[in-house]
Amino acid sequence: MSRNNDDRLGAAPDVAPPPIQVEEPAPETANANPPGQGSNGLNFVIPTEFVDLPSRGSFYDEGHPLRGSETVEIKHMTAREEEILTSRTLLKKGVALDRLIDSVLVDKRINSSTLLVGDKNAILVASRVLAYGREYETTVTCPSCLAKNQFSFDLMDSKTTHPDDVESALFDKTENGTFTFVLPKTQVKAEVRLLTGADESFLSRTLEKRKKMKNGTDSLLSEQMRAFIVSLNGVTDKKLVSDFINHMPAADARYIRKIYADIAPNLDLTQHFACLECDHETEMEVPFTADFFWPK
Repeated sequence: MSRNNDDRLGAAPDVAPPPIQVEEPAPETANANPPGQGSNGLNFVIPTEFVDLPSRGSFYDEGHPLRGSETVEIKHMTAREEEILTSRTLLKKGVALDRLIDSVLVDKRINSSTLLVGDKNAILVASRVLAYGREYETTVTCPSCLAKNQFSFDLMDSKTTHPDDVESALFDKTENGTFTFVLPKTQVKAEVRLLTGADESFLSRTLEKRKKMKNGTDSLLSEQMRAFIVSLNGVTDKKLVSDFINHMPAADARYIRKIYADIAPNLDLTQHFACLECDHETEMEVPFTADFFWPK
């Protein structure tokens, strides 16, 4: 069952115990992050928190620091992390958020590139809430009338999704952490894996490169499928898989995306939106814009 983020980032006493718990850092942690030294009264320890992982530690390879771990410890953002977020070099390379995650993780054996996408999102949201609070005010566009609206999202109003919570006979989990299911039109058996931070970076670079070359016929959705489809009817040849993706029936493509959305552990930040101009109402995902880490 999905859990509300109020439980995760600290809620009222009558709610279930929060998965993110404030703890006094161990002596070695305190020594590893001393922002002040000497006897001038500036010594303090950067507080840390435990963040619930949407993956619950599943799907990581043997030997990964997070395998079997349902939480990960992060430290509160400091001026150092704000410098990361304003670095023109890091922003231009598109690695600022990855560097931020690497900086706040207490366990330095963990690299952001090896994190599952949903776990990365949970760490980013938790870092933002701990630094600036739960309210996220930004400008959103109404999908009906295209009017710009100022809208305030509550970052604590979220839930986690996990394949174990999906009651479905439509897919099977394999021993190596992949998932298999049969496409409705072609009856092809597809095997997919979960995307990581490294996959996200690769997709971003690929699409940016094709955009510059004006060869952007492939959409993000198609590129994502190329990244997470492991095999089709047991065939793993990337060219053959890519050709199938290009020519598969639309119903099969949509089915693949639906199944992947069900199996991918993630943080669901969808919230109800009502347009002030045309009264159109819909569910809207929290947009990760520049305002996210720079609240007004």
